[in-house]
Amino acid sequence: MMQVTLQLMKEEEKSLLVRLMELYLYEFTAYSGEDINEYGCYGYSHIDDYWNEAGRFPYLIRVDGKIAGFALVCPHCDYREEKEAQAVGEFFVMLKYRRKGVGSQAAVQLFDRHPGLWEVCYWQNNRPASVFWKNVVEAYTDGHYSICGTEKDMQIGFLFQNR
Repeated sequence: MMQVTLQLMKEEEKSLLVRLMELYLYEFTAYSGEDINEYGCYGYSHIDDYWNEAGRFPYLIRVDGKIAGFALVCPHCDYREEKEAQAVGEFFVMLKYRRKGVGSQAAVQLFDRHPGLWEVCYWQNNRPASVFWKNVVEAYTDGHYSICGTEKDMQIGFLFQNR
């Protein structure tokens, strides 16, 4: 059985998050259609915010000690108004570790570490994320969640509380 752990990233690990984010953004072009910039990067404008803004938490996902992805918690929700609400900012599991329970275990650990009001959204055209988050949130909340977003919105997702 694989051991999945979440490790809060230190500021000196920021360059690692930048590199992992590029892998994530590359894969995400299947849904975003983004191009790389003139330096050959996609770039992510909120990297520094994860060490400079209250309510942001960057986690490294490890499997048996090896880097397997990341999970970012942020205090900016699109559908929740409550001040203390939190959202999954970005969530990435490397291909090698997908469909093995790694993402589900990491998500559960993430929710357990941050009790309270949650918003988990994904782009509607991202079918794998749709299936993943529905399964995770349904199991985690035992069906006690609500849907956010509508068919006309680019993103849709789930709202729940885990206090």
